[in-house]
Amino acid sequence: MWEARAVQGRGAELLEWARAQELPYEPLRRETFRATQDRVLVLTWWEAASADAELPELPEPDAGLITRPVHRWRFESVSVDGGAAF
Repeated sequence: MWEARAVQGRGAELLEWARAQELPYEPLRRETFRATQDRVLVLTWWEAASADAELPELPEPDAGLITRPVHRWRFESVSVDGGAAF
């Protein structure tokens, strides 16, 4: 999970930036969200053995576009259909 907060009023620009980012290879699934306070969230699903597997990450945007460093979290599915890390 990748989450960033844009400088006030630049949420649309951050959203477009995030959507334009290409990864070295495609995840099983990728969804992009926006929220209040000009926040953008990108969830990616990967076929991986564990949440600490080596996986591609979206980069940091230019410092002038965001209010703080990007937050990143890894989760591992624990549901019955599990097996994908994101």
